[in-house]
Amino acid sequence: MAELLDRLARGPVICAEGYLFELERRGYLQAGGFVPEVVLEHPEKVAELHREFVHAGSDVVEAFTYYAHREKLRLIGREEVLERINRQALEVAKEVARETGAMFAGDICNTNVYDEQSPDAVRAMFEEQVAWAAEAGVDFMIAETFSWLGEALVATSVVKEAGLTVVATLAIHKEGTVREGIVPAEACRRLEAAGADVVGLNCTRGPDTLLPMLEEVRGAVTVPVAGLPVPYRTTDRHPTFQSLEDPETADLAVGGRAFPTALDPFTCSRYEIAEFARRAQEIGVDYLGVCCGAAPHHIRSLAEALGRTPAASRYTADMSKHYSLGTDPSLRSANQEFAERL
Repeated sequence: MAELLDRLARGPVICAEGYLFELERRGYLQAGGFVPEVVLEHPEKVAELHREFVHAGSDVVEAFTYYAHREKLRLIGREEVLERINRQALEVAKEVARETGAMFAGDICNTNVYDEQSPDAVRAMFEEQVAWAAEAGVDFMIAETFSWLGEALVATSVVKEAGLTVVATLAIHKEGTVREGIVPAEACRRLEAAGADVVGLNCTRGPDTLLPMLEEVRGAVTVPVAGLPVPYRTTDRHPTFQSLEDPETADLAVGGRAFPTALDPFTCSRYEIAEFARRAQEIGVDYLGVCCGAAPHHIRSLAEALGRTPAASRYTADMSKHYSLGTDPSLRSANQEFAERL
């Protein structure tokens, strides 16, 4: 269980997230509810994505139990598969972690009912998921995407009571605070005081609107800091990917929002994710990844920006051999001259 902290002591750790969006794009998960039924229906696709992310440079295989909690399954009328979906996701992730040598992480997340139900009800949801993860032998737990600090504190408490290492991350919406009105740096300081081993921010914000907050968090805590943005071009005017506006799809997307199914025009390039990694490292963020919307090429670029050469680097672009845009001396000059007319 100390493996994560030992690894962080030696250098950055990369954790690929984004399973919901990527499996939705591939046609195996429904947007809206975003319940990971794919774990039961097509476990081979989940394993495949785990392998692709490790191939691209992820140090962690994260069990796909995000939104596999009791409230989400109640919403779609499938509470009877709660234990099965969690155990299956953990087994799939464990198998890939073993075969690749990656760390094996469990996952709990926002319940979306913290403000309506007692903390005890939310705690019970976390306790059952953490118990299954501990039984599966996870190296550590990820407790993520909490917009309520109180909920993150409950999650942290449950994980620590189980004797596990925890990475606790908050999701910061348009107002720039957690929903109690506390700024991210102070919220993360309180998570550290509650026993979180790694604290930080994930989801909702792209690189440009997450980095300033990460710098403030780094200055407020002594434990390692996690930063996992969404790969979308958020701005000061539109600081979260839920707030992004695209007039081209306003009449087509549900509710007129680009989020979550019309975000394509805002997607960060691999080069922007690499720049995020470099800037995050400069300010002392050592647990790095990409959240909803991430694809393996984003993780590869992040890894390469940290000076690594994952297996996928064998296929990193080499434009020198492109028939028209390349520089190889054996290329036909006529095609190179035609490049300006492409």
